[in-house]
Amino acid sequence: MAPDNLQANAVSDYVKFLRDTSPYINTHRGKTFVLALGGEAIAHANFTNIVHDIALLHSLGIKLVLVHGARPQIEERLKGSAISPQFDQYTRITDSATMVCVKDAVGSARIAIEAKLSTGATNSPMHGARIRVLGGNLITAKPLGVREGIDFHHTGEVRRIDHKAIQRQLEDGAIVLLSPIGYSPTGEAYNLNYEDIATQTAVSMGAEKLIIFSTSGGVKTPQGDLLKMLSLNEVPQCLNVLKDNVSLQHALMACYQACENGVLRGHIISYEDNGALLTELFTLEGSGTLVLKNGREVIRQATIDDVGGLLELIEPLEQKGILVKRSRELLETEISRFTVMLHAEGMLVGCAAIYPFRDGVSAELACVVTHPDFLNRGFASRLLAQLETQAALQGIRQLFVLTTRASDWFKEKGFVDSSLDELPAERKSLYNFQRNSRIFCKNLV
Repeated sequence: MAPDNLQANAVSDYVKFLRDTSPYINTHRGKTFVLALGGEAIAHANFTNIVHDIALLHSLGIKLVLVHGARPQIEERLKGSAISPQFDQYTRITDSATMVCVKDAVGSARIAIEAKLSTGATNSPMHGARIRVLGGNLITAKPLGVREGIDFHHTGEVRRIDHKAIQRQLEDGAIVLLSPIGYSPTGEAYNLNYEDIATQTAVSMGAEKLIIFSTSGGVKTPQGDLLKMLSLNEVPQCLNVLKDNVSLQHALMACYQACENGVLRGHIISYEDNGALLTELFTLEGSGTLVLKNGREVIRQATIDDVGGLLELIEPLEQKGILVKRSRELLETEISRFTVMLHAEGMLVGCAAIYPFRDGVSAELACVVTHPDFLNRGFASRLLAQLETQAALQGIRQLFVLTTRASDWFKEKGFVDSSLDELPAERKSLYNFQRNSRIFCKNLV
């Protein structure tokens, strides 16, 4: 391919990418996201790229609360001080000597994050960002105390998040940075779990999303396939499977607890993969595991607001001659005939329509389409099942379908060969002999 063609293709891909991301940009603007980064993420070589992506989210009008951990940094300082780490299962026992190392490590981690977010050199992706990072004594803590005979000393848990103060800082255009140390009303400092802080912050803020960076990048099947989406009722089984992966188990539990208490979505993504955050937030496919409060894809009757999305979905197939062309005006007129499927992030990913005939007992199934990025996931099958149920409730006893490309699929779904003679007269008179569509029918009773 000639260099000019390569450049033209690159520009075309870039323009398409921007257009594809615009719905997400509009959806996310003004929303509050809580991002949780462990100390491992801060120490990783990809952390600079994560900061650049965080700066981009901020520039797009997304309100961000960053919660960081410091476990490896604490371990390093304990080792340098010849102090043996003490744990009860996953929870650190923080005696006075350990607390000195915790304060040092947490302070250093916080400074590293603030320094990265303050970058503004001319050759930096953050040039001109001028991000303000604010924090403070926004977490009230209480001691874990003595449990089953074990004194946890300066290890604590969250008592309260000052969500009103955080909200004021977000409204003022700042990124809020929360460290894993909280303070009691008596002036004591306590070592806290950063995932617990992130969860309770997301809940108290009524955040749209809780996003947790993990080394694994999401929950996987025993075969190693990434689970892109989990509903709340699927999480407990996954938690049992993850007993040998404590870090991922805690990340999934944090998302589960957040969604159980009002947060709409929890995300687990990789801190090692460059661009994982942007891919998760601005593409249909995503990059990690999405935990949903309200289930998976939504199937509902189309409304006039769906016309634009329907046109984008069906126009490529119309151009290939697979579907009969429908104008915007026709779609607007027939919108009540359509049922649509929405991705968990709100994108229209499938549609189908039912056109009843005048006899009142038969109808045509038409325009069954799935977004090309979501083929072979059973979306069309779910749509068909929904439409068949709706049609039967309306007294429809027989469905006809005319197709030029999907004969095998319809046969798999119980449709059988039919003929022009069997079509109701009103549809028979409109049959396009140039398209030469095959005719199938299915009895619903």
